[in-house]
Amino acid sequence: MITKMSHTTLFVTDQDKAYDFYVNKLGFKVHTDVTMPQGECEGDEEEKAKQVMMRWLTLNAPDQPDLEIIIMSVNSFDGFDEEARKAIRVLLDRGIMGAGVFTTPNCRATYEELKAKGVEFKSEPREQFYGIEAVMLDGCGNWFSVTEPKMH
Repeated sequence: MITKMSHTTLFVTDQDKAYDFYVNKLGFKVHTDVTMPQGECEGDEEEKAKQVMMRWLTLNAPDQPDLEIIIMSVNSFDGFDEEARKAIRVLLDRGIMGAGVFTTPNCRATYEELKAKGVEFKSEPREQFYGIEAVMLDGCGNWFSVTEPKMH
C-alpha cells in the first residue's frame, strides 16, 4: 500500500538559476546537493574520467521536510534521449511546464513579498472558488499557483 510521496521531480535547464529561485527567493531548504556519476562506467581511468556527471539537487519547502523536490537538469538527465530533451526544453522555454500549487496563509502578502524579491508573476492575486490565487514563474520555464485556500 502506498502511504505518501517522498520525492517529485521538477525539470529545469539551469540548476543554479533554480537554486537561486527556490532557496534565495522562496526560502526552500537544501536537502541534498552533490555531484555524482550517471550509471556504471566500465573501462580504464581515461574512460571513467569522461563519464557524465549529474548534480543531484533536492529541496524541501520549509514546512514540508518529508517531501524532497528533485531539481533535475533536463540537459544532463540520462533517462531521456536527445529528442525528448529538446521537446522538454521547448516546453520550458515557452513557460508551459506547469509544476504545481504552493499554499500560503496570506496570498496577497506573499505576492508582495515575492514580487519585491524579483519573482515574476503571470497574474496578481485574485479570488477563485477555492480561495485566492496568484500564478508565478520560476525563471526556468515552470509556473506555480500560490494559493490561500478558502476557509470552510
